[in-house]
Amino acid sequence: MKLSREIKTAILVISAILLFIWGYSFLKGRDLFTNYKTFYVEYANVEGLTMSSPVTINGLNIGKVNSINLDNKSGKLLVELQVNSDYPISKSSLAEIYAPSPIGGRQIAIIPNVEDKSIAVSGDYLKSSSKLGLTDALALQIEPLKDKIEKLLDNANTMLVSVNGVLDAKTRENLRSSLANLNEVMVEFKSISKSTSSLLADNKSKIGNTMSNVEKASANFTKVSDSLAKINLAPTVKTLEKTLANVDKMLADMQSGKGTMGKLMKDDAMYNNFTKASKELELLLQDLRLYPTRYVNVSLFGKKNKPYKAPTNDTIK
Repeated sequence: MKLSREIKTAILVISAILLFIWGYSFLKGRDLFTNYKTFYVEYANVEGLTMSSPVTINGLNIGKVNSINLDNKSGKLLVELQVNSDYPISKSSLAEIYAPSPIGGRQIAIIPNVEDKSIAVSGDYLKSSSKLGLTDALALQIEPLKDKIEKLLDNANTMLVSVNGVLDAKTRENLRSSLANLNEVMVEFKSISKSTSSLLADNKSKIGNTMSNVEKASANFTKVSDSLAKINLAPTVKTLEKTLANVDKMLADMQSGKGTMGKLMKDDAMYNNFTKASKELELLLQDLRLYPTRYVNVSLFGKKNKPYKAPTNDTIK
């Protein structure tokens, strides 16, 4: 069967058109002979993300960014993901933009939610997420540090201005004088130090003898301490404890009115009797001193004894 020239020309034109479409799609990163899944994600900012950026799962490249379009109504960026993988991606999975290296561009990592059993199909929207890169995180940390450094420099500048205002010509002259006096003091201190060194050198032998005496005294004290440590103080302590217990018992008996001393301390009648007896003894001795003849009467010629006459100042009741 022979084909006419027109049919051959039509087949050639159709083949060229199909080849052109395939080549154009291939140059745009889309292979017409591969079964891709298409997902969409909305981002507020995709800085660093470009078309053909890799799409990964756990570091494995499974696709690429097909297109990035700006929504005129919401102002958000609609990113189309072209995924070539049979891995079941759930509808609640995250599509996180991250920077794999400090100097590289950004790419998208799909973080699947394994607990969600609803599988996303081509044309579904995934949840968006963005992770700061190392440079961005460092910039966020440096920003407050920068403000603190600026404030510190301002304070330092203010302090230097204040110090400059305080250090007028007279104050600077006084400061120079003080430094000069300090230098003189250091010179004198150096001279005194030399004199002290010389004095110590001259009395080195005496100092050595003194230290030897101190060592001997320390040795003697050690011997005395060892001797005291060897003394058995346990019997003495027990005897002292027993004596203190007896004294404590005796004081307790006296306090409770037991014994002669206790009764003397606690019995008012006995105390009054002792007081009365003491007073009578005092009057007796006084009467003996004033009238001795009443008690001692020696008569050589047989005179009669005079009758006893009580004293008029007898105070005993």
